[in-house]
Amino acid sequence: MMASELERNRQRVKQLLEKPGNGKCADCGAADPEWASYTLGVFVCHSCSGLHRNIAQISKVKSLLLDPWSSSELEFIDSVGNNVAKAKYEKLVPAFFYRPTYKDCLLLRDQWIRAKYERKEFMSVERQEAYSSGYREGFLWKRGRDNGQYLSRKFILSEREGVLKYFNKQDAREPKAIMKIDNVNATFQPAKIGTPHALQITYLKDNSTRNIFVYHEDGKEIVDWFNGIRAARLHYLQVAFPGASDSELSPKLTRNYLKEGYMEKTGPKHTEGFKKRWFTMDDRRLMYFKDPMDAYARGEVFIGSKENSYTVLPGLPPNVQGYHWQFGITIVTPDRKFLFACETEQDQQDWIAAFQIVINKPMLPQEYLKPILSTNHDCAWTTSSARTSKGAIDSPTLHLHEEPVTQIATFVW
Repeated sequence: MMASELERNRQRVKQLLEKPGNGKCADCGAADPEWASYTLGVFVCHSCSGLHRNIAQISKVKSLLLDPWSSSELEFIDSVGNNVAKAKYEKLVPAFFYRPTYKDCLLLRDQWIRAKYERKEFMSVERQEAYSSGYREGFLWKRGRDNGQYLSRKFILSEREGVLKYFNKQDAREPKAIMKIDNVNATFQPAKIGTPHALQITYLKDNSTRNIFVYHEDGKEIVDWFNGIRAARLHYLQVAFPGASDSELSPKLTRNYLKEGYMEKTGPKHTEGFKKRWFTMDDRRLMYFKDPMDAYARGEVFIGSKENSYTVLPGLPPNVQGYHWQFGITIVTPDRKFLFACETEQDQQDWIAAFQIVINKPMLPQEYLKPILSTNHDCAWTTSSARTSKGAIDSPTLHLHEEPVTQIATFVW
């Protein structure tokens, strides 16, 4: 290929990237893709190009800037492009199906790419039976609450019953645990659990948040379980909120944690020594654990909005002692101040940014649950008498909040 032709093709590549839809990765939405599949006709980011190599019999990729492109290859990707490919390969994506972004784990993105191009699941609803039938039964490796060992456990997901349950023994008639779909959450946690196919499932048990950790050797299997849970959640929400659209309900199906990591904390008197704990920011609930894999949180703090006098400040009040890490954070609530210390300045900035996101977000009427401290420093959740600017608390159907506001849970802080 002559130098002049190479240069012409490079200029054409730049023009193709400027066409609508081509400026973001076709699979994860990352900006400014630098790779393309010359057999599928899509533009992808560097990370997703590596995942396309896992289906080399279907997708063959090249660097847009570093590899030579023939005129025929460029003509093909010009005739397709991201928007045309999306209309073809994502035509029948169910409303509940999780569409990963560049922020998600490799497994979700890998299975999304395989589902689209390899298995062509979204070109025919018959290929979606594994996660859309409303019933799923199988075995997952579950971590023991006390000994940390992973044992094979039978799980059943029933949309009709509105539950996810598991059994300790294969022939057991009664399940070991029944998780109601109305309060189940699932999120992939490969780094925390230590395997790429790992899922953290949370649910309410006796008004406390219970964590279980599961995995499966097969990536498709665990992602099918994840999307099956999302399908059951969507069905529940459609019944609970018949006036809401699927696009309104979809963000409520599962949620990733806003932030997790270690901080030091002290008690309500601010005179106790600071202790290192694992913290999880789950929407407006800041939970802490002695170990990241604990079944139950040691305590929870409700983080309200700035309109309700919640603020986050860098640093600690003067005269506070007992902390080892130097980068403090103070959360001011209507009832008290919560003090934390971070190991690095970057951790401090990241946590403050996470808290600020929550505090800047106006509270829904159904979120008017605030912590009150009893004499033994238990932190009990109860409803406050706060009202909206319109007066009475609105109907939950308007705000898609499925948990009852009268629910009370108690945690030791």
